[in-house]
Amino acid sequence: MTQAAVPSLLERIKGLAKSWIEVASSAKSGETLSFAPDLPEDDLDRLRPQLRGCLDGKGGEVSARARAAALGREYLSLSAEGRRRFLKLVADEFGPDPEAVDQAIAALQQAPADKRAGVEQRLREVLEPPRLRLLTQFNALPEGVKFLVDLRAELAGMAKGDAGLRALENDLKGLLSAWFDVGFLELRRLTWASPANVLEKLIAYEAVHTIQGWDDLKNRLDSDRRLYGFFHPRMPAEPLIFVEVALVQGLSGDIQQLLDLNAPAGNPDTADTAIFYSINNAQRGLNGISFGNFLIKRVVEELTREFKNLKNFATLSPIPGFCPWLESRLAEGEAGLLSGIEHRALAQISNGLTAKGSLKALLADPAWVADDHLAETLRGPLMRLAARYLAEERKSGVRALDPVAHFHLSNGARIERINWRADTSAKGLSQSCAMMVNYLYKLDDIEANHETYAGKGKVVISSAVKTLLKG
Repeated sequence: MTQAAVPSLLERIKGLAKSWIEVASSAKSGETLSFAPDLPEDDLDRLRPQLRGCLDGKGGEVSARARAAALGREYLSLSAEGRRRFLKLVADEFGPDPEAVDQAIAALQQAPADKRAGVEQRLREVLEPPRLRLLTQFNALPEGVKFLVDLRAELAGMAKGDAGLRALENDLKGLLSAWFDVGFLELRRLTWASPANVLEKLIAYEAVHTIQGWDDLKNRLDSDRRLYGFFHPRMPAEPLIFVEVALVQGLSGDIQQLLDLNAPAGNPDTADTAIFYSINNAQRGLNGISFGNFLIKRVVEELTREFKNLKNFATLSPIPGFCPWLESRLAEGEAGLLSGIEHRALAQISNGLTAKGSLKALLADPAWVADDHLAETLRGPLMRLAARYLAEERKSGVRALDPVAHFHLSNGARIERINWRADTSAKGLSQSCAMMVNYLYKLDDIEANHETYAGKGKVVISSAVKTLLKG
């Protein structure tokens, strides 16, 4: 089986419109909706009263659900432009009433101390946009929560450069943040015996190391492996985020060996290290709602209970921003980027190019990774520069520039080891010159490491990485 493609919004919920027909038909009255795909002006004029009807509450809960189902079904039938126009109307005409907000602010400024509580409550009420109530109505529909998650994923792409759509997306993010609080989530271990529709989604959603069909997936669910995911009770067949773990002895430094289908399964009872080698956010509509740190902590607890010999918890992680960063340094001609020794070593294989020109030219041809002589020449400068990138380069002067590094450092890990030729796939070469990094979660140091990074902006690194930085 080839890798399943991640379904688009309409493909994934193609059957949703059908499941809402019965709900929509329960409305006793009202106009039958049928909009043109691009939602022209005359259809927009028909849409407005339908939206207001969803908000006025007439007919009780059953009628409200029916109207929401009818609107949702129509939304799914629209083209990309029609959906943008639909959401633009919701964003621009169903936000807070500016006049009511101004009046509430003025009342608050003039309110005596003993009256402030009531006036503040009034301000909160008028600041809540009517469109929030509209969005909330979808929560009660079959698969309505999944519809809203996918809606936010689509809305995020539309909202760039549009303040109204951005405000609507923020409203939806606020709702989803409350509904997807980690306290509501279920940690589930996935095995080869898990439902096929869930296993298919693992194949589709894996974005770090592509799952090459069912045999590859079965290998990742073997006795020396564990795979855990967070699930929401309203989306029981949809993993929100999942992590893949290998139970090994010592730190793993080569993803090819770790994913080798021909390698014999290890003995998990004698393993001393759990390697987290892939963490995937499965729902784009939940971006910005953090689950990863809670997932890692919960999985560590589960593994510690199951395997008493485990002493080390670490990742084998990509370095996704390294190559773009290095290319920018080379393009700018940064002085001192390469040491004297590195200059001389590259000059010997440069064919007349400068050292920086030679480095750029060699990296442009992925064949270098299979040439032992070239790879050994490149090893010193690339490992040192990778250590610099991870430990010293900053975004906005505060957080680690690399997003994966920032995630693990924020959670209390330290940069333990950089691994040479650890991922020689095309993706590994283009992202990080085939290098990967181990982030170590030393349980006794997690809180202190987190405070050092989050509070002081300092990155905790091992002695091996410090040695690399010295060159």
